[in-house]
Amino acid sequence: MKMSLVVDGLRSDVTAVAELGDDTVAEVAERIAAVLGRSAPARILEVLSDAATELSAELPEGRVQVQLAGDDVHLAYVEDARVPAAEGEGGDLSARITLRLTESLKTRVDEGAAAEGISVNTFIIRALDRGTAAPRAGRSGRGGHRLRGYGTT
Repeated sequence: MKMSLVVDGLRSDVTAVAELGDDTVAEVAERIAAVLGRSAPARILEVLSDAATELSAELPEGRVQVQLAGDDVHLAYVEDARVPAAEGEGGDLSARITLRLTESLKTRVDEGAAAEGISVNTFIIRALDRGTAAPRAGRSGRGGHRLRGYGTT
């Protein structure tokens, strides 16, 4: 969808109303059309984002994303990336734990999950999977980036 076409249509509608009145009505309509031209794109994106959020909540997997490229706006379906199962596991997500967090950490987790458009559970599983993955080759353990020796000043 070209956003400029929608905005131009709104301006045209306001201009048509201006033709019904005198010069004062025409001047007011021009001002209204100018404000619509500036605010309508943001309002359109808000409506599309809300629609994408509501649709995503109904999907068992994946989410709907609003994609903006210049003047073009698209709604796109994006599949959630599967969290790889740990070695030796069948990938059955039946184990449960109770996790106690500070309010500030929980807020950051909630915000991170929302930013990625995934559930908090999926967000935490991904973070744990990354954090417990085997160390990369060539990377030393503790103190690998420590400077040693004496310097002179």
